[in-house]
Amino acid sequence: MKSLMKNSLVLLIVVLMFGACGGNQSDTEYPKPRGYFRIDLPEKEYQWFDTTWPFAFKYPVYAEMQPVKTPDAEPYWFNIIYPQFHGMLSFSYKKIEGENTLYKLSEEAREFANKHIIKANEIIERRVDVFENNVHGVIYEIEGTNTASPYQFFLSDSTTHFIRAALYFNHLPNNDSISPIIQRVKEDMDTLISTLRWH
Repeated sequence: MKSLMKNSLVLLIVVLMFGACGGNQSDTEYPKPRGYFRIDLPEKEYQWFDTTWPFAFKYPVYAEMQPVKTPDAEPYWFNIIYPQFHGMLSFSYKKIEGENTLYKLSEEAREFANKHIIKANEIIERRVDVFENNVHGVIYEIEGTNTASPYQFFLSDSTTHFIRAALYFNHLPNNDSISPIIQRVKEDMDTLISTLRWH
């Protein structure tokens, strides 16, 4: 009887040990967390764009300044291209005169930013005032994974000059995966805004 109880106890311990070892747990699959490619950002370095145009500013050495040559382009329209990021900031310049009042141009810029509200989680408006250079405007940070343009702004001296800019990427929007790039472009544009001079 004692021998039978001893054998039963040994058998029970063996069964429990196999159960504790996990048995077929290796067959269980778990979803992997979402991962993104590592993004190597270049060192910050800036250069002047200062020509006969009605404004001057600093922009990154790792970006390219390209005047817009399309038939509908107006004078002093340009793009700042980020080849390594497959991105572009599109700039338009208007002179404040006649029908192009500051109110009309700034409302158009606000409406353009608000077109993205359908896909945006939030649009944060940030006022810009660089008093020493007579530069004033608004930055629109458009938050959301699938927004086509995550960052826009307009700048003016309130009487003569008006510049509007919008950031775009040449791929389907997934702003979570490229958030370090978006952050770098914002920092570059902070430099552009703080160094902007009117001629």
